Amino acid sequence: MAIDIQTAPSPWRNRYLLMRHGHSQANAAGLIISSPERGIENFGLSEYGEQQLAQRMTDWQWPAPTRVVHSDFLRTTQTAARVAAAFGLVPSVDMRLRERYFGELEGQGDDGYPRIWAFDAQNAEHQYHQVEAVSAVATRMRAAIDDWEQRVSGETIVLVSHGDPLQILLTALAGKPLSQHREQAALLPASITLIGP
Repeated sequence: MAIDIQTAPSPWRNRYLLMRHGHSQANAAGLIISSPERGIENFGLSEYGEQQLAQRMTDWQWPAPTRVVHSDFLRTTQTAARVAAAFGLVPSVDMRLRERYFGELEGQGDDGYPRIWAFDAQNAEHQYHQVEAVSAVATRMRAAIDDWEQRVSGETIVLVSHGDPLQILLTALAGKPLSQHREQAALLPASITLIGP
């Protein structure tokens, strides 16, 4: 999937491959794992996720990356390691790419997501149930890209993150209201979205 971002303030200096981590143990268990305390050392890739990534590397159809940057959660770290190894790269961590924090829903069933998304659709600033505001996620995700835009040019950078943060980022880059982030096409595990030139 490629997306043309019309609202970029200037021509992109780099290409970005926005990658959601492979299917995880949290996905398999139907759990919301959004806190560093749980997510950094636990809930890595599921067996199915490992298979997804092996297939993704075999069928790679995007530009070859020159950098791989990832959230420090185990599922994104493992995903980034597979991609980096396939291209002879050393991955690096950027905590701004972390999962959106779901506050009081942490560790509960993933059937709680729609309730938060309904609040999101009304107000991108809300923090009901101590959830991280959509606007805060957009700010940190955009800052991660802006930093690379200022530091390097002509690179292809894989950013390995999580479903909600990536959908929020794509909504922000498209210049749409952040409250509409769930109207963005769902990003499946191990999916890749190309942005930039």
